[in-house]
Formats: sequence, C-alpha cells, structure tokens
Amino acid sequence: MIRVLPVILALLLLASPAFAAKDKVLDVQVLKSASGVEAWLVEDHSVPVISMNFSFEGGLAFDPEDKPGVGRLVSILLDEGAEKMKSQEFQTRLSDNAISMSFTAGRDAFYGRLQTLSKNKDTAFDLLRMALNAPRFDPDAVDRMKAANVSEIQENMGDPGWLVARTFNGTLFEGHYYSRPGFGNLDSMSTITRKDLLQFIKEQFGRNVLKVAVAGDITPDEVKATLDKIFGTLPEKAASVDLPATTPGYSGKTILLPLDAPQTYIIAGEQGLPRSDKDWHASVIMNYILGGGSFNARLMKEIREKRGLTYGVYSSLTNMRSADIIQANMSASNEKVEEAVRLLKESWAVMAKDGPTVDELADAKSYLTGSLLLQLTSTSDISGALNDIQRDGLGPEYINQRNSLINAVSMSDMKRVSAKVLQADKLAIILVGKPKNMNVDILLDRPPGMDLPGNEKQ
Repeated sequence: MIRVLPVILALLLLASPAFAAKDKVLDVQVLKSASGVEAWLVEDHSVPVISMNFSFEGGLAFDPEDKPGVGRLVSILLDEGAEKMKSQEFQTRLSDNAISMSFTAGRDAFYGRLQTLSKNKDTAFDLLRMALNAPRFDPDAVDRMKAANVSEIQENMGDPGWLVARTFNGTLFEGHYYSRPGFGNLDSMSTITRKDLLQFIKEQFGRNVLKVAVAGDITPDEVKATLDKIFGTLPEKAASVDLPATTPGYSGKTILLPLDAPQTYIIAGEQGLPRSDKDWHASVIMNYILGGGSFNARLMKEIREKRGLTYGVYSSLTNMRSADIIQANMSASNEKVEEAVRLLKESWAVMAKDGPTVDELADAKSYLTGSLLLQLTSTSDISGALNDIQRDGLGPEYINQRNSLINAVSMSDMKRVSAKVLQADKLAIILVGKPKNMNVDILLDRPPGMDLPGNEKQ
C-alpha cells in the first residue's frame, strides 16, 4: 500500500488545483469513455500516486440464498491469479510494483480499490483488467481461500463483538437478503463450487451498475482510455436481481444470545432516515450530538463519564440501498447491563423530547464542517469519498455543497427530526452475554444464519 504522511499530503492537496477555489472542496471532473463508462476524477499532480475506487451495485444480493459467502470468496480470489498468471506470479507482480488491490462484497455493492505509483499505472491497470475479466479460480487457490475463510468464521464465532453484529443483522432483517452472513457459514463453504464463483461475476460485473472514482496523478484522457481498458469488455448489463425495501423488525423487543463471558455486548437499533430524505443532514447532526461525537456525546457522558458503566458507547447511522438504521453499540459488565440499557433509552427519549441545546448544535456544526478536509487527506480518501457520493445518487458538486447544507439546519429542524426518528420504545435491543436482571423477549440458541456443527440447520 502506498502511504504518505497525512499532514504533508493535506498541505500538498490544499495547494493543488483540486482545492483551487476558495469555497470549493474538490474540483470534480465527470468523464465518459468511448465504451460509455463514466468516472469522476479529481486530478492532482503534486504527488505521484493514483487511486481508484469502483463499485458494482448488488453485492450480497447476488449470493445464492442457499450458498451465502459466494461473493466473499470471489472478493478474496480475484487477485489469486488471472489469465495466464497463477496466484504466486500475480501476487509477486503486485508486490514488486507496490500496487495495492483489494475487493469487498458488501450488502449493497461489490467494491474494488486500486492504488499505485503513477510510474507503475500501466501494470496496475492491466492487472486489474485481468482480475475482473479473466480470474482463474484455480482449485488450489479456491481450496486455500475457503480454508482461510472457514478459519475466520470459526474465530468470529468466539468473538462477542462479531456475534452481536451477526445477531443484529440476522434478526432485524429476517427474511431479507441483508440477514445473510456475508462471510457465509461452515455449511456453505463446503458446497460452493468454481461454477458458483464464475456465475457470480457473470451476473454482478455489468457496466450498467458500475460507478468509478479516480484521484491523483492522471489526466482525463488517460482516465478515459483506462476505463475502456479495464471495464470496456465487461457485460453491458448485470443480471436483474430483486432488491426489496425492508424495515428493521422486532421493534421494542429484547433478544438474547447467551454467551459465557464477563461482559454483555449490546446493540440497540431502529428505523432511521433514508439518505434521500430532506432531513438527512439534520439526522447526521443529531447522531453526532447523541452518540457520534466521542467523549462530547450525550451517551458517553451519561453512561461512561458519570457512571462508569461502559468503556465506550457510540451511535451511528447506516444507510443502505433497501434499509436505513440508527443504532447504538456498547458493552457492560453483566451486572450493569440493565442500568446501561435503561440510561441509553432515557437519553434517546430526552433528545426526542427536547432536541439539542444551542451550544450542542453550534459545536456539532463546527466539528462536522471543519473535519471535512481532514477526511480527504489522501488520494484514496478522495476516490473513496467520491464513490460513496456516486452510490448515494448525488451529483459531483455535492462535496462542495455539503457544509452549507449542514450549516442550513435550524434548531426547529433538529427538534422535529429528533422527535421523528428517536423512539426509545421501538428500539430493538440485541444482547450477547449473560446479563443480570434483564427482561428478555426472545432467547436464541445460536446466531442467525450460522449453521453450527451438531445443531439442526435453520
């Protein structure tokens, strides 16, 4: 991976054409190649580095229902050999040229990332072309990556932090493809074939669901040629796949997965606002004040600082293609779980009733607007942020409008949105551990979607 000191790179970027205009965060160029592939480019020749982030909409939706984990295996096998290059030769070529290439199968998209020194761009782009268009999926590589993934699944099954997240997703999205375990399970790993892997890339890698963002030491003409080289021969269209909307289930219920451990891990969640909602920026500010602002957040003050019930408690917004959630995560000793959950709900309810204070709103706006540049201190930060904006369905100027949209949020907006979104009595509470004195509505014997040896399949 190419690394540059963030502060030095930030200064270089601030002095570059990418940050030329006084009120402009990034100068984003929209390009289209001869084959019709579109990309957003932030051109910056001050550092000899190029970063590319791209995504194909779909992700886990292309996993067969009875074989979760196909996308995951594809993501860790694409750089294990392509065309005539077997795994070792492909990996050596990446390493010798300081090229970083990675892939991820997410809930809503299959992601790719490439970073290279500009002097090695031809080699980097050619390796990516091969990986996407002609992966080998050799039997030895497939077996090796399956074994590695099985090992990771087994390790995860003993990790309470992973278990609470798996239980949260598996229960709240029950019946939807979001409930599937992204890494698969032990049974699926034994049944997935090379044919399944090839079918996944055939269905997923279509140019009509592709979004590309590039940043760094490369010209628009070079980007256009590169788009055709890497993506131009992919199928024009991905396969049609059902992407039904869903809302989190088990509203107001407490669900326990018992685990013999000194602490209980906790996730509380409910319906959030979609990214397209006009009040979404108000919900970002609300979340920062409630639990997204580290030690300045209300949840941290009430549950950690005042009472020492947890090491850390954080809230977050998750916007997906088919569902939106606001949630809070924490852990507490088994004896303190009931108090910690009660205080979380009380903080939720107080914010819903009163909204933020004037000082809280001002401080949140100051942080959220002031931290934007700090999130864009490398070419990979920039290309990653642009790809996220593309996937959110926003235009290339959004990055330059974002701070003004946050500053435009009023106190009345905050109070309305807090009352609308935060409904403490509708929080689904997921617990993994042995909590004391907790009223539990549903008791599980295993995490959803994970078929354990000796247990009957779900």
